[in-house]
Amino acid sequence: MSKYDYNIIVIGGGSAGLVSSYIASAVKAKVALIEKHKMGGDCLNTGCVPSKALIRSAKMISYAKRAAEFGFIENKIAFNFSDVMNRVKRTINEIEPHDSVERYSKLGVECISGTAQIISPHEVEVDGKTLSARSIIIASGSRPFIPPVPGLQDIDYLTSANLWELEELPQKLLVLGGGAIGCELAQAFSRFGSSVTIVEMTHQLLSREDEDVGHALKDKFVKEGIKVLTNSKAKSFKEGRLVCESEGKDLEVTFDKVLVAVGRKANTQGFGLEQLGINLTEQNTINANPFLQTNIPSIYVCGDVAGPYQFTHTAALQAWYAAVNSLFSPFKKFKVDYRVIPWAVFTDPEIARVGLSEKEANSLGISFDKTLFDISDLDRAIIDGEANGFVKILTEPGKDKIIGVTILGHHAADIIPEYILAMKNRIGLNKILGTIHIYPTLSEANKFAAGEWKKSHIPKLTMKLLEKFHTWRRQ
Repeated sequence: MSKYDYNIIVIGGGSAGLVSSYIASAVKAKVALIEKHKMGGDCLNTGCVPSKALIRSAKMISYAKRAAEFGFIENKIAFNFSDVMNRVKRTINEIEPHDSVERYSKLGVECISGTAQIISPHEVEVDGKTLSARSIIIASGSRPFIPPVPGLQDIDYLTSANLWELEELPQKLLVLGGGAIGCELAQAFSRFGSSVTIVEMTHQLLSREDEDVGHALKDKFVKEGIKVLTNSKAKSFKEGRLVCESEGKDLEVTFDKVLVAVGRKANTQGFGLEQLGINLTEQNTINANPFLQTNIPSIYVCGDVAGPYQFTHTAALQAWYAAVNSLFSPFKKFKVDYRVIPWAVFTDPEIARVGLSEKEANSLGISFDKTLFDISDLDRAIIDGEANGFVKILTEPGKDKIIGVTILGHHAADIIPEYILAMKNRIGLNKILGTIHIYPTLSEANKFAAGEWKKSHIPKLTMKLLEKFHTWRRQ
């Protein structure tokens, strides 16, 4: 085309779309951002923000149940579940201005409410009006995946999308799926007083993580009264009950409400990809090269719809590359850097990981040394009454170079950034060991874990020579 209305048209006002729009406007490009529903996308409206607000309220109840442990007379918290859900909505409302049309309009982004349809490599139609741009960025996000279990469609089931409409606490909640979303919400509802059963088809909760993580979380859940059925496959639903195959036998689980949490599906249909012939992957995400370009060079992609990760922070990472590459290609292009991708599961205890797990390293044939620090030895964890969990570090054999870290414990997601920084900047455990950490803090776990690595990697000959040296000094 000889002339364009915009430099970039962004489809989707979630995390990826907002960041790519912001970056483009910051370098004075003309940007249109099209969102058909709510600005902020799933993260603000149905995902990260409401779920963490709910988890926070549930944690207050868990502390009340532990009152005697902290020197108080044990007591119960009286509450109305509808008030808890109203607090969740207030939290969304407080954060919403960060992602609002008003804010992005002030930043120079033209925000358009409507349904987008890509009609050519450079044109998007919105409610009958055609807009053109040199580049288009698809940031259409994802939605809960609904498995084809017989009878499920006949039930008024919950997902992470509609859960927030609840006003009454379910007496019996069945959670289908033992991944991050299922585990977080199962524990929260259990703490509010629901009788919760998790049905997970693999052999452990959080199947992506090492077995020690999955087993530790299961033990915690069982202690809190959650029924965990692993190796269990849903076979059929009828109103109020599920028949699942568990350990080779049919088992019936009764429920008032079902929460379906078996993963998410990329939004790739209904806005023109099929007509343009944009390639998809086997996972139904949009296929893109290392520059986040689709098979149509003027169309880029970022966020959940791009895969391979479905985290808000990776959506923001991809958004930077998609925006910069679409604006400055062919003069300058950057390959997206997936070397160091962290994530966390906000259960209690939290699970945080960056880099490889033992399971992944073994499957890839990568050799490693393993260092384990038991958080029960950490002073601050003892002070806080949270003396459980571990820091597990995988390093290259004989070296202090970090290839993976898993932390299970109180505030694990807040402890792990030191390792993220270290891996990103190729800093080894020796440097972490030599860094002052404030006492008493949970972050000292990182220093002590580095110390455990150091102790196990001092050459035996060196220790023998030191022993002889000090013997000589005493003579």
